[in-house]
Amino acid sequence: MGARPVVALVCMAPADGRELADYLERRGYEVRTVYEEWMLETVVASVDTDVMVIGEALPASAGLDLLRKHAGREGPSFVMLSGKADLIDRVLALELGAADIVASPVSWRELAARIGGIVARRGRGNRELMTLENATVDLKAALVMHRSGSEEQLSPGQIALLRLFLANPRKVLSRDDIMAAAPAESAEAFDRSIDSRIVRLRRKLDTECITTIRGSGYRYDPPAPRQG
Repeated sequence: MGARPVVALVCMAPADGRELADYLERRGYEVRTVYEEWMLETVVASVDTDVMVIGEALPASAGLDLLRKHAGREGPSFVMLSGKADLIDRVLALELGAADIVASPVSWRELAARIGGIVARRGRGNRELMTLENATVDLKAALVMHRSGSEEQLSPGQIALLRLFLANPRKVLSRDDIMAAAPAESAEAFDRSIDSRIVRLRRKLDTECITTIRGSGYRYDPPAPRQG
């Protein structure tokens, strides 16, 4: 198998397929899109496909036939997108081996999380997550996912800072420690101030877990687990 988990998007509306493919690629997946039903068997036969997301453009009967033939065997796990509220159809799909069913309208963020869980259970987990008070950081994708639903990209220098803090929880890091392990990148070369870099990072993450220790440096205190 390749280094990156492979997700195949099947029988989705072209606009949705392109949007979801871009969303998943930013999170470290290799994505293949298939818009025609006749290409399904070729995708299923591909030995490196980890997850197949079956869109609503595929007739329900064809989706169930696909599960009957291929689910539960060596090959991809199946995620079905469904706008139907029919409990019997959903239960039947699960009984036939669907790994998950996601109701429409689909949140890309929720779908990506469900795909991530399936990939992890297949032993192909590719995400490194850092949970803060008001956001989750995907370190591999260099992405901040706020609880409000908004997302922001992080720079390589900001990711280097976060990895340094994660590797040294509750330890005071001096400015020299930080400059040695996470030097300013070219985009920040005009401003060498560690203070400014930390302020920008705190603001982007909406966190108070990175504390200034006056006269000494900075300390990362992992937040308490979220309740509820």
